[in-house]
Order: sequence, then C-alpha cells, then structure tokens
Amino acid sequence: MASPTSTTEEHQPWAGRVIRHDDFAKTLQARRETLGEPNMPRNAGSRRTLSKVALLTAIKDVGGDW
Repeated sequence: MASPTSTTEEHQPWAGRVIRHDDFAKTLQARRETLGEPNMPRNAGSRRTLSKVALLTAIKDVGGDW
C-alpha cells in the first residue's frame, strides 16, 4: 500500500524555525573547530536482536569492524 501524497491545500506552512542545510553545516564546522570532535561512547550492545547480532557477525567475518 502506497502512502498518500499530501498537497499544499491540506497543510499549513511550517511555522517553526527553518535552518538551511549549508548554514547548519557551517555552524557545525565552526563548533567542531572550536571544541574538537566529541568522543562519543559506543553502545554496549546488551539489547541487540538476533538479526542484529547475525549482521554484526557477518560484518566481522568479512573483515569489517563495526
């Protein structure tokens, strides 16, 4: 089943703040230059589904490091 496509007649324009992608990218680049790259901890993986475990095992078997 396909999702219906909305029309402009059905929805009001977004009233919130609009940020252009290139403006956001410039802001993010400046922030990273000032503060450095964040050191984000990896997920412990204690609640992975069997299919996710199988996927990560297959990636590791072909030499990947996820």
